[in-house]
Amino acid sequence: MFNRKKADEVFGISSDYRKISYVDRGQIDTVLQTYLGRDVHIALRGESKCGKSWLRQKNVSSALVVQCRLGKTVSDIYVDCLSQLQIRLEIDKQDSAALKGRVTAQGDIGIKILTALRLGIEVENVSSEIIKDQPAGHGINDLRFIAEIIKKSGRRLVIEDFHYMSYEERRKFAFELKALWDYGLFVVIIGVWSQSNMVLFLNPDLSGRVHELAITWSHEDLERVLEKGGEALNLTFTREFKNRIIELAYGNVGILQKLTLETLDHAGIRESPRSNMVFNDLVSLEAAALFYAEQLNPLYQQFARRVSSGIRNRKDSTGIYAHAMAVIVECNDEGLMQGLNLETIFEFANRRQPRIQKGSLRSVLEKIEGLQVDEGGRGLVLTYNEATGDLTVVDRQLLLYRLFCTVRWPWEDLIAEAEASEQSASPDQPPRDA
Repeated sequence: MFNRKKADEVFGISSDYRKISYVDRGQIDTVLQTYLGRDVHIALRGESKCGKSWLRQKNVSSALVVQCRLGKTVSDIYVDCLSQLQIRLEIDKQDSAALKGRVTAQGDIGIKILTALRLGIEVENVSSEIIKDQPAGHGINDLRFIAEIIKKSGRRLVIEDFHYMSYEERRKFAFELKALWDYGLFVVIIGVWSQSNMVLFLNPDLSGRVHELAITWSHEDLERVLEKGGEALNLTFTREFKNRIIELAYGNVGILQKLTLETLDHAGIRESPRSNMVFNDLVSLEAAALFYAEQLNPLYQQFARRVSSGIRNRKDSTGIYAHAMAVIVECNDEGLMQGLNLETIFEFANRRQPRIQKGSLRSVLEKIEGLQVDEGGRGLVLTYNEATGDLTVVDRQLLLYRLFCTVRWPWEDLIAEAEASEQSASPDQPPRDA
């Protein structure tokens, strides 16, 4: 007898990976497992909702996951990581691999780890009697001690959303990765960047010590997601339907998952039919895509407001910021997905406003991430790689949103205000710098 399943048990976005529609894209699970067993750091890169978290959950169990936000420092990583082990870290000074401070146990887990380190025994063999006789705090003189604590826990350190850290903090951590490798602690770094081997670029000494895996999805990979999930729901998606929904997903498995569930909802399919059903409801698909895009409206209006508010707060920079944003959001899908180079942005922005200089534009793009995020460092839509000069869309839902929703972006009004201000200026007064 066919085991009927609910549509939202198979498709949709979830914080926990769904085995029913999970696909080992390009055997990346096998490759990841291989390198997890080797003495190397691992870097996983891919845009938002591309399946990075599902991949990590499936393959890296009991991880110490540190979630980065804009403004996070290297020291914050260690503090966050050890707090998950019930150990408080107070850093007095940090310089490369040199680290001075103090760790204090905040719970039984922390006491066991620090006690085991001192006595050179396994955490599992620490008895309650031994714990009672041990001091709660220990001084530290270098990064090695932090590495030993994490290794003693038996858990893998995972740094998520590494791209949120500033360029300098990323570079600093890349140099510390060399020291951590020397100490036998191997880290998994997850984030969004367009440049291949970005971590190696930050620190060439990591050559041979870090392996990068790019998480991308081909048309065939996304088809497999639909076919596997469809089989679980007793549905057979037609070729026409699969081509269209994959086109609307912009190569992103998260968008595909969400859009498939929305389409089934619009078609009235909440659970698997009793007999196999051929599905080719393009009308429901278009309605679902429109609904999906409309649901994104608050997200991108908030994004636009934050950016525009930041533009207004920057004295004498309204023109260049506003024109740069106009060029970026009007760029074609391929450009934003593959990376829009500084030279291209400058070419089009300079056509719009000849007074825009490339050096000033570069400075603007280096600050563009700070304009987008909220107080908690969330909400990044566009990211700029200072090393390569490429701007990339981090959240590909933006592409779906602008396809179905007619939007007047706030920076268009800022451009109009700037032009009106210039026209009203007196003839002997030079226009302000863009």
